[in-house]
Amino acid sequence: MRRLASRLLAAAICLAAATFAAAPAGADAPCRNDDGCVRVLRVSGLIDPIIIEFVEHEVDAVRPGSGYVATVLELDSDGSAVDDAELTRFVRHLRAAPIPVSAWVGTSAAAKGAAAELVAALPHSAMAALSQIGDIDRLHLPSEVVGEKSAALAKLRGRTISAGRAKDLGIVAAAVPTFPQYVATLDGVSTSPSKGSEGDSSKQATSGGSELNTSVVFSKPDLWPQALHTIASPAVTYLLLGLGIGLLLFEFFTAGVGIAGVVGAAAALGAGYGLGVLPVRSWALALLLVTMPAFAIDIQAGIQRFWTFAGLVAWIVGSFFLFDGVTLPWPALATGVIGMAVAMLSGMPAMVRSRFGTPTIDRGGLVGALGTTRATLDGEGLAVVDGALWRVRSVSSTLIQAGSAIRVVSVDGLMLEVEAADDTPVDADPVTTAGTEPER
Repeated sequence: MRRLASRLLAAAICLAAATFAAAPAGADAPCRNDDGCVRVLRVSGLIDPIIIEFVEHEVDAVRPGSGYVATVLELDSDGSAVDDAELTRFVRHLRAAPIPVSAWVGTSAAAKGAAAELVAALPHSAMAALSQIGDIDRLHLPSEVVGEKSAALAKLRGRTISAGRAKDLGIVAAAVPTFPQYVATLDGVSTSPSKGSEGDSSKQATSGGSELNTSVVFSKPDLWPQALHTIASPAVTYLLLGLGIGLLLFEFFTAGVGIAGVVGAAAALGAGYGLGVLPVRSWALALLLVTMPAFAIDIQAGIQRFWTFAGLVAWIVGSFFLFDGVTLPWPALATGVIGMAVAMLSGMPAMVRSRFGTPTIDRGGLVGALGTTRATLDGEGLAVVDGALWRVRSVSSTLIQAGSAIRVVSVDGLMLEVEAADDTPVDADPVTTAGTEPER
């Protein structure tokens, strides 16, 4: 247990260091183009504290005179994992930036829930073909932040619309086919007529036979912040929670601290971080956690009874209602429910039987078996029964000669109680000799 505790502490230290020490990428990248630069921040997944810290750090690094003319959030998000007050503060921070900040929803990407409101709240935002916006459960930003777009956003509850429809409703400023074409519409961006094969191949083509003179600089979170952002996604957090519970139960019923315990502890630690970031229902989380002692009761008993099925019901209900306002993907939900059911109904009981089951000798089956004495039997001695040497005790006062046939009448621990089978001596088994200690 001390070893497990030390490993948990080390993992916690590493996770804390990753959270507080990692710096966003690209924040100090200077613009080396005389025609200016556009900083593009790639944001995917839920808008959580990691994403907010990354975006704010990048936006604050873009100062007047730095050569940057605009900052664009390249967005593909299903919503927000922060409360409305934090989201409102974040949007106001972006709107107050000295260098304009806008959003771009790329091809086949989507901005849903609170992410759709973020797109609408940032001026000059745009969408590409095949992108979607909407699926709003409720309005997260106050009307003074979103402005007159609140009425249009309210129409998107439970449904998404295309880029063209979003432009018609005034939610976005433009619907353009490609990202370079969108960049060309931003204030301060320089373009020039395309020179074909003689032109600079590093420049990106826009519409109307022109190309960008302004450079585009992409930034995304560093490895550790990105890993934490991935952990805090609903699917990964939920699956880590199930993996942690399953492996810790497995480790509890095995001797020592093994790889299952270390991996289970790491999974539980990751799930704890994700649950601390994501909006969860406390009662649903309590249902998921209470399954651990429920499963343990029947695992200890070695048979699936009431507690196993009660635990599975609690796991299913808790899984469906775990996240509040955030969607758990169906593949992850199905994997978690089916995996837990298979593990507790089949895998775990088989493991326990294999771990604690020991082979036994059915000594009761020796009753009635015949054997031969190795020496004259007067009380206790040695005899060969079923090809094995046993210590035997005579139940009669009659002396039994060496090589005589005997019959087992009962078993007392490792001692066989015998009687004479007949008066005819039989050949002794040459495997052992008199005085040899019996096999244990």
